[in-house]
Amino acid sequence: MEIFDSHTHFFSYAFFKALVAQKDPRAEVASVLGGLAQKTGIEIPDQDIKLHTKKWLAEMDQHQIKNMVTFASLPQEMETVAEAVQSAGGRLVGFTLVNPLLPEAKNFVKYAAGQGFRGILLFPVMHGYHIYDERLEPIFRVVQEEQMAVLVHFGLLQVKLRDLLGLPRPYDLRYGNPLDLQSVANRFPKVNLIIPHFGCGFFRETLMLGSQCENVVVDTSSSNNWLETQPERLTLADIFLRVLNVFGAQRILFGTDSGTFPRGWRKDIFEEQQRAMREAGLSEEDQRFILAGNIKRILKI
Repeated sequence: MEIFDSHTHFFSYAFFKALVAQKDPRAEVASVLGGLAQKTGIEIPDQDIKLHTKKWLAEMDQHQIKNMVTFASLPQEMETVAEAVQSAGGRLVGFTLVNPLLPEAKNFVKYAAGQGFRGILLFPVMHGYHIYDERLEPIFRVVQEEQMAVLVHFGLLQVKLRDLLGLPRPYDLRYGNPLDLQSVANRFPKVNLIIPHFGCGFFRETLMLGSQCENVVVDTSSSNNWLETQPERLTLADIFLRVLNVFGAQRILFGTDSGTFPRGWRKDIFEEQQRAMREAGLSEEDQRFILAGNIKRILKI
């Protein structure tokens, strides 16, 4: 089956450099990143964007991945990811993180669209806002005009690279409820709104939202460790079956949350999800929608 991973992180040198600057703008970047690599075994990306892009394309070839959505996981990484997408022959599709509370956010989204980005990422829990905040209205208008998708991370949030570098955790779960998205979905029915990780702990709320808003879809990405926080014992197969019953097969996107090397593309997550889909009784046609067809339709590929 064709595989189009809808949730990966490019994690270029620019991303790591920006994280170091957040901790200490005066820090020696090479020294800090050298220590991180020694401590964790994570490969620090080559500063040459073309080489890092080629590394990802080779990884995709090895695992027979036709396309990937790849994220600029900080605004400072947007130019880097734009260059990677432009040199990847259509195999990479770019989304970029936006802090919508910044004064330049609207123009940033317009610029990103002009650079070929097909979607934006919003992290209410990290940046401290409700997704229905009226200050975000101009952002959603631009997104609608540019026919971009929006991924909104609700629920539990942990950025392991921030933790490894000793950065503080600014997360606030008061802003993490997917039901906050309902009024936005109703006001912008033509915008595709993606909730990653099945709602990342807010599973019931994600199902409720999906039952009300046809333009909301979920992605399957990550190891889904949030299952341990649920009051009832659920397997990944249970999750797939319940999401299928509410959203339908055409509103589920496959993703892995792959990002760093040498681990590379998360084949283990793919195989775990394949098993879960089979255990849940999903047909081959349904699996084709989830693994590639739905994201291609949303992105008009």
